[in-house]
Amino acid sequence: MTVDDPTSSASAVPGGGSASGPGTPIGRDQHTPHHEVDHTAQPTADPLAIRLEQLILGAERRYTPFQAARSAGVSMELASRFWRAMGFADIGQARALTEADVLALRRLAGLVEAGLLSEPMAVQVARSTGQTTARLAEWQIDSFLEGLTEPPEPGMTRTEVTYPLVELLLPELEEFLVYVWRRQLAAATGRVVQVADDDEMVDRRLAVGFADLVGFTRLTRRLEEEELGELVESFETTAADLVAAHGGRLIKTLGDEVLYCADDAATAAEIALRLIETMELDAQMPELRVGIAFGTVTTRMGDVFGTTVNLASRLTSIAPKDAVLVDGAMAEELSRTGAAPVSEKEAETSPDEGASYRFALQPMWQRPVRGLGVVEPWSLTRRKRAGTGR
Repeated sequence: MTVDDPTSSASAVPGGGSASGPGTPIGRDQHTPHHEVDHTAQPTADPLAIRLEQLILGAERRYTPFQAARSAGVSMELASRFWRAMGFADIGQARALTEADVLALRRLAGLVEAGLLSEPMAVQVARSTGQTTARLAEWQIDSFLEGLTEPPEPGMTRTEVTYPLVELLLPELEEFLVYVWRRQLAAATGRVVQVADDDEMVDRRLAVGFADLVGFTRLTRRLEEEELGELVESFETTAADLVAAHGGRLIKTLGDEVLYCADDAATAAEIALRLIETMELDAQMPELRVGIAFGTVTTRMGDVFGTTVNLASRLTSIAPKDAVLVDGAMAEELSRTGAAPVSEKEAETSPDEGASYRFALQPMWQRPVRGLGVVEPWSLTRRKRAGTGR
């Protein structure tokens, strides 16, 4: 590949922060005019910050972005697209890159040259990795290192504590990150290869659930920031644990709301009811409402999109407190798989078979849902066992 003149394209750099926030790169792939690119971002010159950077990256600053691109054998434009996709800021031609940055460019470009990835796909890989790890790194610093780097003894500065602490934690955190990533990759690959239809690898039939805390906006006005933060963390932690334990996948958390999905309807239903039952045990937690829809879902970069997702969100917004609403397709799937009876009358006429049903479904009034027309939601509850009252 040819290497452009260093002035022909803005340069983004790892370690320079983010001019527009992680995951929001500025570059030609987003049709940003050259004169609008921020060239003011510069890597820090603070001695401790530089020492920590060298410790974490394992190398000293050596290259300008142009020199790194030339050493990697890629064009300056492509290098900038990769770096911006990873969420790194534009810094002009400051000498701030290391051998690792050159190697990363070489690897991405090599995947494109070998035909294993298209160039747009390689940029997507860079962007998804950058967004995920940026959030992880921010969380680790804010929630983990922040507390541990408080001076343990009077007279000691944070500076005197931070370096040796990072030195001890770095290899352990790195190995753990790789372990979790490999585990998640194995699980995701396993799900894909079990899909019968190739088209379903991207557009799949899934159960999608939203769980939403009721009255959260009022809580934000009543609680102190620290109390609110603890409540949100407790909700997210509980939801994440329950979703994982019962075989679902947590897609994302939005403070007062979580989005999850499952390959089968019964799993999604069990998670929804478990969430409500668990939250009811915590007197400090607001009521919860859940909406679930079943249907075709498009997956992109770990997120889910489509009408099914929108419907699940709308069902959540109209669900009563501490209740679960599902759409017709979800109700039909639960009945088809034997998790719920088509009707209570059917269950009553077959007592032995009815005893095996886990869930009960009750049709609700049809109602218009914004953007989706008229839907008939169903109330989902646990099926009480005859003679037990539960």
